[in-house]
Amino acid sequence: MRILINSKRMKIPFDRNTVGEVLQRMHITRAGDATIRQTLAIAEELEKITGRKFVHLELGSPGLPASRIGIEAQKQALDAGVANRYPNIAGIAELKQQASRFVRAFLDIDVRPEGCVPTVGSMMGTFASFILTTHLQAGKDTILFINPGFSVQPLQAKVLGYKVEAFDVHDFRGEKLRTELEHRLARGNIAAIIYSNPNNPSWICFTESELECIGHLATQYDVIVLEDLAYLGMDSRTYIGRPYEPPYQSTVARYSDNYILLLSASKIFSYAGERVATAVISDALFDREYPHLKKTLGMGTPGRAFVHTILYTLSSGVSHSAQYALAAMYKAACDGRLNFVTENREYAARAERLKSIFVRNGFHIVYDKDLDRDVSDGFFFTIGRKGFTGDDLLAELIHYGIAAISLRTTGSEQQGLRICTSMVRDSDYPLLEERLAAFDRNFPLT
Repeated sequence: MRILINSKRMKIPFDRNTVGEVLQRMHITRAGDATIRQTLAIAEELEKITGRKFVHLELGSPGLPASRIGIEAQKQALDAGVANRYPNIAGIAELKQQASRFVRAFLDIDVRPEGCVPTVGSMMGTFASFILTTHLQAGKDTILFINPGFSVQPLQAKVLGYKVEAFDVHDFRGEKLRTELEHRLARGNIAAIIYSNPNNPSWICFTESELECIGHLATQYDVIVLEDLAYLGMDSRTYIGRPYEPPYQSTVARYSDNYILLLSASKIFSYAGERVATAVISDALFDREYPHLKKTLGMGTPGRAFVHTILYTLSSGVSHSAQYALAAMYKAACDGRLNFVTENREYAARAERLKSIFVRNGFHIVYDKDLDRDVSDGFFFTIGRKGFTGDDLLAELIHYGIAAISLRTTGSEQQGLRICTSMVRDSDYPLLEERLAAFDRNFPLT
């Protein structure tokens, strides 16, 4: 940890004794080791005790209103009496049709409605996909994570008892990505590759050539790509908001049939509270015969096993009313009545403003480049401070009333913090400026 050199230290908003007492009650050794939910709990407890506000940059909860189109459709479905009936596990016909339209309208990919399957959030989608892909072929029992990523996903693999490999994309872009992937896949043990695009938390976006590389290698070595598109359309450098018109969302689906796409209503439509998403399985993968899958899960095709074995045991389907809501939002987006891309540009505006405050006060952007371009602005970005590890930086910033999470928890090998823009309000900017300025005076760069 960096040594304080300023003998006349500025007073901090949350004194060390109070913070220490809260950590002790929560059985947390130090703030830098806290998970996302633990960091939020620490901040909320300190706010309650002291009456002073935190700047919340930790939790990736949508900071925009939920789509009214979804809300009204859900209310209508409940009024029509769907609440007393078990939902169709494979998804209601309207949702499957509209999801297929949405993929065509914004990704320029054709997928049959049959392959568009609702899940209880993308978290269930990844959980179910992990189960499916590790049962397809004997010997392919390992999930390859292109990190950094959503911290819950490796935890899911751990809960399932699956083997995991990972590498940090920071040092493997362009041709280096191809070399590293081929090195990993050539061993023959990888069942699936998972990444998010745009990436949580680095916000890097794979180029078309990189996605082509991933797709071709997935086909060559017969592994499944799990592409998490939770932040679809949020690359602020490219506008994909015109349905059925280029440019489209970049996706590995252009370059391989070995894919499952994960579309989250939580972020795309700010519909997080109803826990609904869509797993999109390619036509070829949906119908492909796998003898080992038949032997282990009783159904030989991925589509049938995903729906009728895996999802059946996990939830018996997604809430009826939430399916109707998502169907309505997909339809409105495809019809040009719901411009989710423009609405979500608010996150990019917040990121640009927040970045400038951090940089002005001596911090740097950790994942700063997409090859030869500056990384885009959006839902997340990453910051670091010379002389601090990510854990140490978080532990210190807690005392200044700033909550974030360490990059270590995302699988990153870089030192710094993940900053989430979603919950920031106008009143937070001057408060953040004031507190970071105090931090900079107390820990001057040398």
